Amino acid sequence: MKAQIKINNLSKTFGTACGEKKALDKVSLEIFAGECIVVGGENGSGKSVLMQIIAGLMDGDKADDLCVDVAGRVGLVFQEAETQILGETPAEDVAFGPKNLGWKKVDVQAAVENALRETGLSDKSDFPARFLSGGEKRRLAVACMLAMNLPTIILDEPYANLDFGGVKQVNALVRKLKSEGKTVVILTHEIEKCLGLADRFIVLFRGKKVFDGTPQQGLCQNLEEWNIRNPIVKYESVGDLVW
Repeated sequence: MKAQIKINNLSKTFGTACGEKKALDKVSLEIFAGECIVVGGENGSGKSVLMQIIAGLMDGDKADDLCVDVAGRVGLVFQEAETQILGETPAEDVAFGPKNLGWKKVDVQAAVENALRETGLSDKSDFPARFLSGGEKRRLAVACMLAMNLPTIILDEPYANLDFGGVKQVNALVRKLKSEGKTVVILTHEIEKCLGLADRFIVLFRGKKVFDGTPQQGLCQNLEEWNIRNPIVKYESVGDLVW
C-alpha cells in the first residue's frame, strides 16, 4: 500500500516566556492513500501542530534524520472554519482556489458546481456565507478543497460547537470522502463521535505518539491515562450521565 504521508522523527519546539516547549517529540508515522485516520489527544497534545506541518504551514525542528514526505497537496479545515471563508457566497468562496490556480472560466464553474453538489450545498450556492451554520461552514471549507481536487483532507476538531445535526452532517461528508478514495485525517478529542469511521486510530500525548493501531485495539488501552475518555461505557440511569 502506498504511503500518502510519511513522517520520521519529527519534533517541534516553541520558545515561550518560561523557556522552550516541545510541542512534538520525535513523532514517526505513515498514513496510506485512501485511509481514514482519527488522531486523538487532549488539547495541547500536538495534533494541530503536527497537521500544520503536514499541510506545509510550518516547519519542524531541523534534524539530520528528519523526513516529512507528503504525496500531493493537503487541505486543512481549521476548527474555526469561518476564518477560511473568503467569498461572499459559497459559490464565490469555492471558486477562489481554482481561479487562483489560473483555471479557465468553464473549468472553474464546473469545479464549483461539482464541489457544492458533493458537499450538499448546491441549494446554498448564492446564500450569504457568513450566515451558514457551523456544520455548513465546515462543509464549505471541504468543498473548496474538493474543487482543487486535493487528495488529502485534514479536519481539525470538526465537531467543535456543533449540535447533533451538525455532527451528522460532518460524518456524512467523511463517509462520502472515504467512498471516493480520499485520504481523510480527523483530529479530535471527541473520539466517540467518529471512531467508528476510522481505519486507524493514533493517539498523541504531550507531543509523543503513544498509540497507533486499529480503533478496536485503541479502545482496549487505558485511554484515561492519556486524558481521553473511553466512549465504551454503560448508561443505565440518569446518574450515569455525568463525566
